[in-house]
Amino acid sequence: MLVNPVARRLVAEADDVLGYSLVDRYRQTEGDYSEYAQVAFLVNCLALATWASDRFDPEPTLCVGPSFGGKTAAAHTGVLGFADAVRLTAGWARLLESWFADHHHDVVTHSFTRVPRPELDRVLAELDERGEWYEISCHVDEDFYMLSLRATVLEWLGKRLRSVGGLPLYTMRPPMHASVFGPLRERAEQELFAPLTFHDPRIPVLADQDGALLTTGEQVRTMLLEGFVRPVRWPAVVDALRRHGVGKLYVAGSDSLFGRVPVTTGNFEVVAVDPRTALRPVRRSLAA
Repeated sequence: MLVNPVARRLVAEADDVLGYSLVDRYRQTEGDYSEYAQVAFLVNCLALATWASDRFDPEPTLCVGPSFGGKTAAAHTGVLGFADAVRLTAGWARLLESWFADHHHDVVTHSFTRVPRPELDRVLAELDERGEWYEISCHVDEDFYMLSLRATVLEWLGKRLRSVGGLPLYTMRPPMHASVFGPLRERAEQELFAPLTFHDPRIPVLADQDGALLTTGEQVRTMLLEGFVRPVRWPAVVDALRRHGVGKLYVAGSDSLFGRVPVTTGNFEVVAVDPRTALRPVRRSLAA
């Protein structure tokens, strides 16, 4: 954000929208889901996507932004102007913080891998027997899931997953992508989405919930709102990408998940477009 020319320009524009220094606040605040971290993520992903267009000259036919990347996809495809994308991202983070301070205090979203669906179904059946509430919030790969449930069940869940060879990973606060957050969706629509104008995308967007092809601004708007209450289903997105003939993915932004799991790497040539790649000097051949 301090070196790349595109990122510096976007940071300056974001500062004007926010009324504070994004870089300063980002440096001073811990956590991946703070207002400043989420806007920084938006800025970096957009800057890297622009850099990739200049460096690799890709001609993308589709765009997808799973989970928190949905707002970035909306900005990159022109559904939202950059200023509106910054406002939405900052407001989104503030709303999550205030909402979960007053509601669902004990709900978290926990990720784990190495648990095939038949084994997961047995674990979920045991949760049913215990009378516990849960929802699958994200299907990342064939054996990789995120489950929303009460935090008091985490210790039991971790032991149970390990007993079937699973690997518990991290716990996400705030939780996301569960039907019980319907009132949060309604509040977001009223407070955050109502003032914004959503344009038709310059290239189609794939919905991260089911891989549906979205060609209007209204459809992308609905997808973003549905992200509060519907799970991300990445294998369905991968299937949709393959049906549309996609063979190469340019993943713009720091990525430790969707671009790295086997369902992605086994189906596409994945080009990581991250800050390290963008800052690496380009070797140019000399003409004789």
